[in-house]
This record gives sequence, C-alpha cells and structure tokens, in this order.
Amino acid sequence: MKTRWTLKPKPDPITAQALAEKLGTGLAVSKLLVQRGITTFEEAKKFFRPQLDGLHDPFLMKDMDRAVARIEQAMEAGENIMVYGDYDVDGTTSVALMSSFLKFRYPNVTTYIPDRYAEGYGVSYQGIDYAEDNDVSLIIALDCGIKAIDKVAYARKKGIDFVICDHHRPGNEIPEAVAVLDPKRSDCNYPYDELCGCGVGFKLIQAITIKNNEPKETLLPYLDLVATAIGADIVPITGENRILAYHGLHVINVAPRKGIQSLLGERKNVSITDVVFIVAPRINAAGRMKHGLHAVNLLTEEDEAISATYAEEIETYNTDRRSTDKSITEEAKQQILDLQEENRLTTVVYDEQWHKGVIGIVASRLTETWYRPTLVFTKSGERLAASARSVKGFDVYEALEACSEHIEQFGGHKYAAGLTLLEAEYDNFKRKFEEVVSQTIDRQLLTPEIAIDTELDLKDITPKFYRILKQFAPFGPGNMSPVFLTRNLTDTGFGKCVGADKTHLKCQVKQEGSNVKFDVIGFNLGEKLNLIEQGKKFDAVFSLDENTWNGYTTIQLRLKDIRESI
Repeated sequence: MKTRWTLKPKPDPITAQALAEKLGTGLAVSKLLVQRGITTFEEAKKFFRPQLDGLHDPFLMKDMDRAVARIEQAMEAGENIMVYGDYDVDGTTSVALMSSFLKFRYPNVTTYIPDRYAEGYGVSYQGIDYAEDNDVSLIIALDCGIKAIDKVAYARKKGIDFVICDHHRPGNEIPEAVAVLDPKRSDCNYPYDELCGCGVGFKLIQAITIKNNEPKETLLPYLDLVATAIGADIVPITGENRILAYHGLHVINVAPRKGIQSLLGERKNVSITDVVFIVAPRINAAGRMKHGLHAVNLLTEEDEAISATYAEEIETYNTDRRSTDKSITEEAKQQILDLQEENRLTTVVYDEQWHKGVIGIVASRLTETWYRPTLVFTKSGERLAASARSVKGFDVYEALEACSEHIEQFGGHKYAAGLTLLEAEYDNFKRKFEEVVSQTIDRQLLTPEIAIDTELDLKDITPKFYRILKQFAPFGPGNMSPVFLTRNLTDTGFGKCVGADKTHLKCQVKQEGSNVKFDVIGFNLGEKLNLIEQGKKFDAVFSLDENTWNGYTTIQLRLKDIRESI
C-alpha cells in the first residue's frame, strides 16, 4: 500500500539549543523533546521521571465526593455491592481493580460481566435483574454506563443505585445515577479527559484512600491493571496516563499479580508493546470466545497454580480467536471483491454467521488492507451488531452520529465504536454511511501517513543517544516511538527477503560519507528488495530498536518504508 511521508514541523532552534545545554543530552534529543511540547528542564524531569505526586486530585472530578460517600454508606450499612464492567480488557481490568480493592476492606462484594452474546455491550437489564435477585442495592459500573439512561432508571425503580465510572463520550442526557464519573462530561472540569475506564476506576479508589488518610503506596498493587488497560484501550500516553503507565509497568516488571505473570511467562523488561501484543489479546480472548469473567478470575487469582490453569484456558481461547478472525477476515475481503466495492470510501460488510467476538479485530484487519472507515456487522439476537474502526484523522463517532436515523444505539470513540441496528436498516445505513464519509473526509486521509519526527544521519545514532531515547517510553498515542528519516543509504550487500513466506526485508546499510553500518529489518517490506539492489541509493523511514543474537545486543533500524533517493 502506498504511504505518504510527512515531516513534522521543525522545533524552534533557540528553544532546542537552550534545552540541550540544560539537559546535557545533545541537540538531537532536545529537538525531539521540544516537538513533544517539553521546553524546560522541569518539564523534561517530569517526562523522564514521572512521579505519582503528579497525579491530579481525584475530587476535582465531578460527582467524586458523591461516589465516595455512597460507597462508604453501603459499607457502613452492610449493603451488597456489585462491580459491573464491560467484557474487554478495559472493562475486565476495571472490575478486577475495583472488586479486589473493595474486598480487601469489605466482604459483601460481587462481580458481574455481561455475556457478549446474550446481553451485548454495557449495562444490561439481565445484570440489573441479577443484582435484584441477590439483594444488591449498589452497582458500580466501570467502562460503561454513560448512555444507560433507561437501564439506570429501571434499576432505580427496583431500589438499586448506580455509581458510573466511564470514559466514553456522553450523549445529550446523563443517566440519573447517584454519581457519574466521566472526565468527558461537558460539565466536568477535571484537568485530564483521556483516562481509560480503568483509569477512572483508579481515580475512585484513589479518592477513597485519600478520604481515609491511607498512604499512597496502598494504590501501587493496582497500577499493573491500569497500565494494561491504558495499553489495550489505545488512549494517549500523555499527562496522567503517562504517570500511571510508567509506574504500572514498573509493578509488572517488579511485582506483577499472578495472572499477568502467568500470561507473560519468563519475559523480562516488559514494555507497553508486550502488554498490548501479549497480555491484552489474551485477556480479550476470554470475553470474545467464552466469557469475560474468566479474565476477571485470572486477574484477581492469588494462587500461582490456579492462575497458571486459568492462563492455559485463556491461551486456548486466544488460539481459537486467532483462527476465527483469520477465516472471517478472508470471507470479508472476498465479499468486498464479489460486490466490487474496492473503490468505495468506506467498507461495510455483513454476514449473519460471523462470530461477534472477533468483528472488531476483523474491522481493524480490513482497515489495514483498504485503509478507510470500516464497519463489520453480524447477527446479534433480533438485531445486527457492528464494530467500527477508522483511519487516522477521521472521527468515525461523528460519522455514525450523522447516520443515527438508521441506528438503534451506538457508542465509542473517535477511532473505534460499536453499534446495533435493525436488519431492515442495514442497506439504508450502508448507503448513508458512504454518503456521510464521502462528504466529510479529506481524501488525503485515505492514504496511510508516516509521521516523521526528524532527519537523522547514521553517525548520530550512538549508544548514548539510544539509551536516552529508550527513556522516552512508555510509547503510545501522543508519545509515539520517534520516527527518523535518513537519506542516501546503500545496502552493503546483505539485502534479502526473509521469513517463512519471504515477506520481510533484511539488509545492512551505510550512508554516503560515513563508515557507520547498521542492520535493518523491514517487516512486510520484502516486495521493495529491488529498491536496494545493485548499490541503488535509497531513503529510509524507521524507528530504532535492539536485536539480540548469540548473547550480543546491537541497535538496529526497524523500517517503516523506503523510497528511491532523488
């Protein structure tokens, strides 16, 4: 697929020079920092060494005092509390966090995760009925609930109160719960609105510890869950999220809970990437293929042997998930070709047999192939359910809002959303969605963009430079791993295609005027081998990582794209 290379604006040279002198890190590093909005020594210190003291006061969040008061009232009165959460990583980590925190203080706590297939996303009537049957008078809903107007009203009639901890965009109306914690509420002045659902749950337990004058160390054992949710939910790793992810990763590396340890095995120096690609898919697989409660059980289990058994079961679910999403992706691609829809500006596909648990993954895979706003539908009871994914720069949530006449309900974020509609509305919706996107999307957004931080000569890639670069982590939206452009490279004669199906490009490069050489790996770039053969000069866009071979670790370039030098 063709990509466009975009060089980010150069930082102010005077600011970058002044920061380099204060930090003693060299100009290349200070330029990267200034690009990220870090211009002073104090800001750099907070960036490189995030402190838990930098977390905001949780009582700045609207309704926090009411949430804490209602939970403490329930504990004092001996009420039954139900911790309710969605079935994805953010939801199950939230439930694990809140339930284990409360159970440490109070016995009458139960957990509930809705069945993805029988109940669907968010707060369900079945969940409220279950609460009534078990004399629950307070439900704490995490990672869901901001749009559950009717469900919360239904619960109130049964004498059941709600405390909602959500981070999705509210609709025009807020549920009549005892407390609605959501930093995206227009009437909430909390200083940071990019928390994930587990992050909002964390702020609630932080508020409870502050109210009871407990030391902040009380919160440390829960940070591994928050870091896992931050990574999985693809929220910006900036501000408060950076502090939480940084310290959460430290917990994962030093004293992880048994469940996370059993998923990671013997891995050392665990990064946010490991969390995203190893831990998160397996936790998600439970809710996709079986039931989200399996994930909660894994994340709250303290016995090592039982935890290992749970992890084995979840590994089986993940294997099933991989096989299922692969076959459905192929079917969906074929449907697009059969309908001759390759040249549309949207992808909307449907099959009643597709597994509801993997349609979000399939939507992501289709976006990788055709790179345009994508929805994958399947049958869900009497209705159709879909997962939506977008391309960088296009707000799919707003596009769905413009199609709301054909939708029963929807919710989500700028780049990922879910919805349900009546089967009779499918064709109308598909037509309208294409129309809305056609009228609103900048055509340039339909070509994947590689955003390049700066140009860099190979001679400037030193061990010291890379050592400092690693401290920019944890990486994620808002703080991506730096991407560099180097011009006029040549292969030293090692260029070849590698991998089982020869799809990856491997070579060693040097730059004109320098003897410095670096090994290079370019995943899925094997088709560009011809650009580097016979001493041809080429430009490369890459990030840096390490390669360990026979106990020897070297810096390597991880290619994103290459082009012939002009």
